[in-house]
Parts: sequence; C-alpha cells; structure tokens
Amino acid sequence: MRIGLMVLAAVLASPVMAETPEQRLAAKGYVLPEPVKPVATYVTSAQSGNLLFLSGHGQCGTQANGKVGRDLTVEQGRASAEKVGLCMLSTIKASVGELSKVRRFVRILGFVNSTDSFTQHPQVVNGFSDLMVVAFGEGGKAPRSAVGAPSLPMNIPVEVEAVVELAD
Repeated sequence: MRIGLMVLAAVLASPVMAETPEQRLAAKGYVLPEPVKPVATYVTSAQSGNLLFLSGHGQCGTQANGKVGRDLTVEQGRASAEKVGLCMLSTIKASVGELSKVRRFVRILGFVNSTDSFTQHPQVVNGFSDLMVVAFGEGGKAPRSAVGAPSLPMNIPVEVEAVVELAD
C-alpha cells in the first residue's frame, strides 16, 4: 500500500504530466502571436470530425522576406519556419480553445521559397517541426514533406500547412 501511495504521489508531483503545451512553450521563451486573418478567400482552419485542417501559414507580424539560398541563410529560413509554427499554434488555439486538445499532428507540408540549386529544405522546415515537438512531444512529429517553391505569396520564405488530430 505504501509503495502504491509513493508512486501515486510521484505521478501527481510530476511537472511533465501537469504541463500544458502553452506552459512548455512559455518555459522555452515562446510567445504566441495574435492569430492570422485570411489575406484572400479562404479560412485558416476547418474541423471535420476530430481532424483540424490548417491552411498554409506564413510568419505573423514582422518577417524576413526573400529566397533561402540567396537572400536568407538556412538558419534564417529555419527561424522563419519556427515563427510560422507559432502562427499556426495561435490559429489552433483560436479554433479549438486550448492547445491541450491536440492529440497529434497527422500531416505537415512545408514550402521553402528557395533558389533552384538549394537542397536543404528539410533543415529549414525543421524549425517548424522542432517547435511542435516542444509543444506536443512525440505528438508534434508527423509524416512531412519539405519542398522548394519558386515563389511564395508576398515573397515569404516559408509556408506550412498541416492536419492535426484532436482529442475526443
């Protein structure tokens, strides 16, 4: 009986179990921006059953512009992808109320505005994926594509769309 109580006390005292995605992000110094508003005729998210489909997101607020491999380094592209992730998290939170409702990411598609000879697209999109792992642990990893694009809207360096599974 005493061992059972000790195990229960250890589980209840565990900060990892009690943390929300918002708390994990804040502990790493991340701040969610205001959710983006559509810039054309579309919605930023749509829920069907327990799946939330997220439109392509770019950075919120002040952003770097240009092609990775010419105007921006891989690290600057990665930083842009991380900011895209923060914007998407804001959209998710606005859509479903709290990030704890996300069970896992199901699909991630990242576009990198890059030169013809650029080949490090996965390293750039890791900025997005690594942020999702901070927020959701293993649930932040998903099947993913990271592809080069000859241009993106408003000359943004990175755009990401995703599908997430929500808890019942």
